[in-house]
Amino acid sequence: MHHCIETLFFRSQSIQPIIYFHNGLHRETNTALSFLQHTTNTVELILLSVAGILFIIQLIYYFGLYNRIHVHNKAVGKEEVHFIRELPPLSVILCARNEAENLRKILPAILEQDYPQFEVIVINDASTDDTEDILGVMEEKYPQSARYISHKKLALTLGIKASKHDWLVFTETNCMPASNQWLKLMARNFTPQTQIVLGYSGYDRTKGWLHKRTAFDTLFQSLRYLGFALAGKPYIGIGRNLAYRKELFFQQKGFSKYLNLQRGEDDLFINELATSANTRVETDFNATTRIQPVYRYKDWKEEKVSYMATARFYHGIQRYLLGFETFSRLLFYIACIAGIVFGILNFHWLVAGIAFLMWLLRFTVQAVIINRTAKEMGGGRKYYFSLPVFDLIQPVQSLKFKLCRFFRGKGDFMRR
Repeated sequence: MHHCIETLFFRSQSIQPIIYFHNGLHRETNTALSFLQHTTNTVELILLSVAGILFIIQLIYYFGLYNRIHVHNKAVGKEEVHFIRELPPLSVILCARNEAENLRKILPAILEQDYPQFEVIVINDASTDDTEDILGVMEEKYPQSARYISHKKLALTLGIKASKHDWLVFTETNCMPASNQWLKLMARNFTPQTQIVLGYSGYDRTKGWLHKRTAFDTLFQSLRYLGFALAGKPYIGIGRNLAYRKELFFQQKGFSKYLNLQRGEDDLFINELATSANTRVETDFNATTRIQPVYRYKDWKEEKVSYMATARFYHGIQRYLLGFETFSRLLFYIACIAGIVFGILNFHWLVAGIAFLMWLLRFTVQAVIINRTAKEMGGGRKYYFSLPVFDLIQPVQSLKFKLCRFFRGKGDFMRR
């Protein structure tokens, strides 16, 4: 009996280490699971996953689209972009309505361009201020280059028909050429295959929240439409800095397709005709035009709303891709903020840290690309702490402008 008890005792001793080892493994497994459960939960995992996917999408847009101007500038600096040497004669066309003060400042800068043969045609669209007097003075001072036509309801068509040369360069009366090399740099893109040249226009640094807001909006829109053009997918042009062949205008029968709209002479016209083969982009700072500051929010709003009225007629997938970028940006902010908040509330610091790190990395990429391009294009303004604000304001203000267009009568955007 004693032997039997002793045997059982040794057996229990022999299996006790095994039982102890098993309990230890079970305890360690439970500890790991407990750690994971306390580190994150299903909602937080979903938020981090969504934020990660949106983070990648945002990087694709910034490196694949918004960085195109900088990449193009580097290629030009390395002489990897082909330009022509001969400078064909060209016509610069402006349309003016009660722009006496702007014309007094801007016309000399255009008329004194370092270019061998060009003319400047100003269409006086029924101005009631001193525009006609100023144009008369300019015609006397620059008899070889300046011509102006006065008519109550003149349109750009009259200016184009009155031009002598095949290449037409367009700008607006509130835009100042950055240098006297503007026309030369635009003209170096007039290759035999090229029919359209898109240029950059931006605001110089001016004090005030409205100026900063309009400057960023203009820069960001340029990153978009010039980025697509440099990627071989042009879809619009802006009349502040634009050139195309006269024959293209007549082949298209001018602006006949949208004569019923107030706008469309630049964006819709280029949207109809631009291709990867016939369109080039000029991004040299000296080829930019600098827009005069906007002092009233109402003026800027009217301009944005009028462009919204023509945007719905754009062909191509580009505007939908840009809408998706805006949508993914908002979702990214929501996912990151929610991840940070949930992480802090649940004391899951790893979750909060990962969400914040993704936002910080995206902010860093954004700040580098936008500020580098702004510097190269001569804006003179830096964007850091204001970037998150503009990230959120830009889609909200776009929605506001779209609603303004929607609730206005059709007649507000039709030809009068």
